[in-house]
Amino acid sequence: MNLKFLKNGSWLDLPASIRFGNIVSYLSVALKNFPLVIYLVKEIFKSSKQKLESLREFVPNAKTEDWQLYEAGQRAQVIKPVNGLGVLQFGTEVISSADGSIAGLLGASPGASVATRVMLDVATRMFPESQNAWMKGIANSVPSYGLKLNDDPSKARESLSATAKTLKLKA
Repeated sequence: MNLKFLKNGSWLDLPASIRFGNIVSYLSVALKNFPLVIYLVKEIFKSSKQKLESLREFVPNAKTEDWQLYEAGQRAQVIKPVNGLGVLQFGTEVISSADGSIAGLLGASPGASVATRVMLDVATRMFPESQNAWMKGIANSVPSYGLKLNDDPSKARESLSATAKTLKLKA
C-alpha cells in the first residue's frame, strides 16, 4: 500500500491529484472513514519485520528466510462525488462512453474473481446489437448468466455443484 496510483508511479500521485474541485470529496471520505485512513497509513509505513508479523497472524510459523515480499500489483480506491461529498466506491465498475467506442474498468478488485462478469458487462455495453447472436454461446459457457441465483436457492446449489465439478473441487 502506498500513495502511488500506478505500480511504478510517484509517491506524489495522491497529493498531486488533489484539486479545488475534488478536495471536498477527499476530505469527506477521510473524515467518514477515519479508522480506515489510519489503518492504511500504518500499512504504508510498515517495515519488512512488521509485515512478517502480520503474515504470522495467518501463518504462525512463518520464518523470514522462507518468505520474500513482492509488489504484486497496485490498487487504487475510487472516490465518487455524491450530493457534493465523496463516497468510497467498493467493488468493480465498468464505465463506457455513450457511443460504446471505449470502456474501462474502475475499482478495488479488478482481478480474476470478477473477470467473467466484467468481460460480459463490457461486451453487453460495447456490442448491444450482438447480444442475441451471442446468447447461446454465453449460456453454454456461463450457464447461470442472466439468472438471479440469490432468488433461487436450488439453481444456486446447482450452479455451485457444476462449478465444483468443472474445477474438480469438493462441493
